[in-house]
Amino acid sequence: MKKKILIVVSDYYKDIAKALLESTRKFLNKKTTIKIIKVPGVFEIPVIISKNIKKFDGFVAIGCVIKGKTAHFDLISKSVIDAIMLISIVSKKPIGNCILTCFNYKQALARKNKGKESALALNSILYK
Repeated sequence: MKKKILIVVSDYYKDIAKALLESTRKFLNKKTTIKIIKVPGVFEIPVIISKNIKKFDGFVAIGCVIKGKTAHFDLISKSVIDAIMLISIVSKKPIGNCILTCFNYKQALARKNKGKESALALNSILYK
């Protein structure tokens, strides 16, 4: 049975987002129908997922938050991850988390293939 997946991509760091999206798509089950919505930052991802929760079987959240010199990193990272987890639990729908939280750009680049893990996790739930 073909499953419908929504991938929500924050393209604030365009090259990182592109690499994460490519690695996610490469490992999603080939029977999957994919729709992609781009948003400016990771903070918008939970809203887009919740607005589309009834239209899709599963989701992947893609983005990157890099620590700066303020508390913004901690606040955004925790808020977004908590929101995604809550949406998943309440809706009983899987959401692959491919949001990198890194201390610097070099760390983010080193993790640009992490989409594979999100895709495989989502596959394992949707295609048992």
